[in-house]
Amino acid sequence: MRFIDETTVRVEAGDGGNGCIAFRREKFVPMGGPSGGDGGRGGDVVLRVDPGINTLFELIHVRLIRAERGEHGMGSDCYGRGAPDKEIRLPLGTVVYDADTGEQLCELTERDATHVIARGGRGGRGNIHFATPTDRAPRRAEPGEPGQHRHLRFELKVMADVGLIGFPNVGKSTLISSVSRARPKVADYPFTTLTPHLGVVTLGDGARGGGQSFVIADIPGLIPGASSGAGLGTRFLKHVERTRVLLHLISESPEPGRSPLEDYDVIRAELQHFSPELAERAEVVALTKADLPEVREAFPALREAFAARGVELHLVSAPTHEGLDELMRALARRLGE
Repeated sequence: MRFIDETTVRVEAGDGGNGCIAFRREKFVPMGGPSGGDGGRGGDVVLRVDPGINTLFELIHVRLIRAERGEHGMGSDCYGRGAPDKEIRLPLGTVVYDADTGEQLCELTERDATHVIARGGRGGRGNIHFATPTDRAPRRAEPGEPGQHRHLRFELKVMADVGLIGFPNVGKSTLISSVSRARPKVADYPFTTLTPHLGVVTLGDGARGGGQSFVIADIPGLIPGASSGAGLGTRFLKHVERTRVLLHLISESPEPGRSPLEDYDVIRAELQHFSPELAERAEVVALTKADLPEVREAFPALREAFAARGVELHLVSAPTHEGLDELMRALARRLGE
């Protein structure tokens, strides 16, 4: 299933049923009085979190979602039946905006959360409610109220404790597949990852055994200009907004004119430009591909350069698992803080 993290849908709640104008017609009761019942309430449009889905793919081809209208009132004091609610199933982490005004309407960040996004109209009153001492046979009733109509924009932001960031091809996907059961596509070229992947990291005996577990998100690689949309950067950066700790991966690049320290500065600048609050988030930095001789040779000098900035640099290798346990424990400590 394709990963879709943004789409727009028009929703219409159901109209209320009309009230009824009717009179009792019984033998030996020549003036039975009014008997028109009320109309039923229109159905609401309700958003519900479904933990079983993780994409907005089901809504990508949907243009209109409409709830049923309430049943009209009937004679013999019969009220119309209310219409059922129309549910829209959404993945955890969905943010809902008014597509016309840009206003944020709600944020679905809890499992099994629900939110009424468009309310159905109230049913109209029948003529039984309009009888007075001077008007014993009223010939008026209320029409049902219209339901709310809204043009919505859904935006999905993945829910994770740790967000993996860095340039393309620094080993993010290889690392998450080594420390969890996530299996993203891994290849030796940039932009292998085009969608976020989530993996659960378990330390010690796991959460049930007194250990610790946390969710780590593999975010597609960032490039210079990402905060302005280059390389779909803004669509990728929004997925780290909810993470509590950033795991920033750097590596030696064969491209001329690039260095791990400069790559780090570029990504930090993009974070600051996209969201100053995100740039202040807790961070752990690691130099990947320790199994390569040139990386191991460059590590001592890089460690001193980062230490001068007050940043501890870890050395890891996903294929050989070197340094991964220490790195995961460092992340757990930062999460605990």
